[in-house]
Amino acid sequence: MSKKNEIPEVDIVIDEEKGVIREVKPQKTRSKKGHERRVNTTIYIILVLMSIIWLAPFVFLVFQSFRSYALESGGMVNYLLPKTWSLDNYRWLFDQNNSNFLRWYGNTLIIAIFCSIIQTMMQLSVSYTLSRLRFKGRKLIMNVVLVLGLFPGFLTMITLYFLLKQLGLTQSGAIPGLILIYCASSGMGYYISKGFFDTIPKSLDESARIDGATRFQVFLKIIMPLAKPIIIYTVLMAFMAPWGDFVFASYVAFGSEPNYNVAVGLYRWVNVADYQGYFTRFCAGGVLVAVPITILFMCLQKYYVEGVTGGAVKG
Repeated sequence: MSKKNEIPEVDIVIDEEKGVIREVKPQKTRSKKGHERRVNTTIYIILVLMSIIWLAPFVFLVFQSFRSYALESGGMVNYLLPKTWSLDNYRWLFDQNNSNFLRWYGNTLIIAIFCSIIQTMMQLSVSYTLSRLRFKGRKLIMNVVLVLGLFPGFLTMITLYFLLKQLGLTQSGAIPGLILIYCASSGMGYYISKGFFDTIPKSLDESARIDGATRFQVFLKIIMPLAKPIIIYTVLMAFMAPWGDFVFASYVAFGSEPNYNVAVGLYRWVNVADYQGYFTRFCAGGVLVAVPITILFMCLQKYYVEGVTGGAVKG
């Protein structure tokens, strides 16, 4: 087979001083794919380093939770891995004669479950109303809620505490008091849910209304099955807020140890009690606190991402 005559690619340069025409090979251009590969590799390295930094405290917490408080006492040690692996801390936490951890864990779980249900119902109802209905004062309500949301909740903390105290919802009544406070303003967090409902075609509502469905039937039977991602997102956010709350819970349940939530109880161990003796048990409690949230996110991550991205399309 005869070889094809290939004409090499060259650039022509004219040297006016010497009156010579030269042929110069063109400079090799940087490959677009190679550039993208280098950029992606750099981004991956940065993300890996950030993940390691973010996970380092939790890894330390897990390792220290397996350090026996009887054999290796002391909160401050200069090594990461336990010298003797033990489950003493976890056994102590589940021993109701020595620890109120299960009581605190149950209090937190009750508050989080009730809040996730009530907040989801209220927030989705408000979001659907502001997305679908047009009524006088709608824009004003949305603007006022937006402005009020800019102020931190700390401004009303003292006022809310005295209000709950007058109603008998502090200390021994801290659990219903915290549920009331957490759910009272849940409708103000309608932004993402409303954005998700805005992406659902209104023609579905109109078709159902023509067929004789009420507004509630449209909301329950047509919109809700299509809004699974935003429902799961709302449930997760409503569950996480009281699960990890410390500041307000410490005020409401102050002085009543059986009514602490788990965050307040663990903090009291290392702050008021014996830091050196309770540190490893504090680590074990922290690991158990992280378990439900981790499981929820791993199981519902797909819907969580869909809810966030779907709700960010429209405002």
